[in-house]
Amino acid sequence: MKTLYRPLEKALGYSFRKKLYLQTALTHPSFRYETAEVEDDNQRLEFLGDAVLGLVSGAALYEMYHHFQEGDLTQLRSRLANTRTLARIAQSISLGQYLRLGHGETKSGGQHRLSNLSDALEAVIGAAYLDGGLRAVQTIFKKLFVPEIGAAASDLWKDNPKGALQEYCQMHWKISPAYRVVREEGPAHSRVFTVEVLIDGVIRGTGFGSNKREAETTAAGEALRALSQPPAADSKTTNGAN
Repeated sequence: MKTLYRPLEKALGYSFRKKLYLQTALTHPSFRYETAEVEDDNQRLEFLGDAVLGLVSGAALYEMYHHFQEGDLTQLRSRLANTRTLARIAQSISLGQYLRLGHGETKSGGQHRLSNLSDALEAVIGAAYLDGGLRAVQTIFKKLFVPEIGAAASDLWKDNPKGALQEYCQMHWKISPAYRVVREEGPAHSRVFTVEVLIDGVIRGTGFGSNKREAETTAAGEALRALSQPPAADSKTTNGAN
């Protein structure tokens, strides 16, 4: 068992002292039902992992995004822990190939099923907590989840960037963003507008579009992506917008 899971442990960034915890985390209920000598599956560990992941991700986001309010942090934590994100992370470390599945589940492609992958990853996190405490989970979180945070944060308001930026500025600084056209090029039938968005006089984003509205929307999206970065990447602020 020591060598069987070595590549997976390397991908996780954590080596289990008690390999049985990891094996149980990878045991689907269908395998337990079909194997008399197996007494446990990963469902209880999944429950534990979900709770621990919520704690570790919440603490990490709280420290990384001082300018985010409760609603922002809650949405971001939810995006990190949804089935799609968990399954994508599981796929990136080939977790499916380590799952212990029943015959029927294997034949139906269970090793690729998103729900199985996301459940197993949460179970692995629960197993890591039992094996090495919060420090073990934080190690895994740093390696697998932190790279996902920036993209998840920038996607929070993608459906309505201008409205989201307006709401963001009002919530944090009680001001509104300002847009200005800095360039208008091309023939009349194919104009290209360049727009900058400013917050408290500081340029936060630049956008391009075939009309002013489209360019403003693009600029707002760029500003939101910049504001979604941790404060260290957003240190050049002035007056109220800091």
